[in-house]
Amino acid sequence: MSAGQVRLIPVPGIPTVQPADDLAALIVRSLPEGLQQGDVLVVAQKIVSRAEGRLVRLADVHPSARAQDMARTANKDPALMELILRESNEVLRVHEGVVIVEQRSGWVCANAGIDRSNVPPGTGAVAALLPLDADASARRLADGLHKLTGQTVAVIINDSHGRAWREGSTGVAIGIAGMRAIKDERGQRDLFGYQLQTSVIGLADEIASAASLLMGQTDEGIPAVVVRGLTYDRAEGTAGELIRPKERDLFR
Repeated sequence: MSAGQVRLIPVPGIPTVQPADDLAALIVRSLPEGLQQGDVLVVAQKIVSRAEGRLVRLADVHPSARAQDMARTANKDPALMELILRESNEVLRVHEGVVIVEQRSGWVCANAGIDRSNVPPGTGAVAALLPLDADASARRLADGLHKLTGQTVAVIINDSHGRAWREGSTGVAIGIAGMRAIKDERGQRDLFGYQLQTSVIGLADEIASAASLLMGQTDEGIPAVVVRGLTYDRAEGTAGELIRPKERDLFR
């Protein structure tokens, strides 16, 4: 990563995204400075999910007996609990107000990443599910941006996750295109010449977290941020690189 100046450029004015909208076109029309070769575009998961139609009306969900039982334990809407189960490989923890699962893409997170905030309600309560394949979503967006602008940029789809060992949520990358998720610095030398032994950097997560400072969680209305000035490995990677294997996940 470059030691020079890095800029974070918010992309305001993106209209409320509807299913089947051309997300690349909406973003390009709202860019304050256009795109440059090598930029990283960080996009909020919610607008990707909306564009891909990953919205479910809770009134249309019929909770199973298992969902109803778990909803009582977690004090959650049974319909929401049913969606959580459908979107999960495994339920890891259930407590009042908290359901921790391994989401279908491998993310260990609360509520399978399902969110009801910042989702237009329409005719009733609506939940936004995570993209089916967020890496594929990022690649499609990167391709669309290239066709419209001629610039090759990396794309990160950003979500907010809690962490097992710290309070508070932070931005994380759940989909990437055009870059590696991990920066392996093992074997490099530090300022004093010592060889690094364990330094593996979650670069995509660091970028996602930085962009989250501008995106916010409430009414900021900034669902995309351009990160300019980074030097990164432009080889194709996947967000799955960030998932710790179960045998090394001490918090399971």
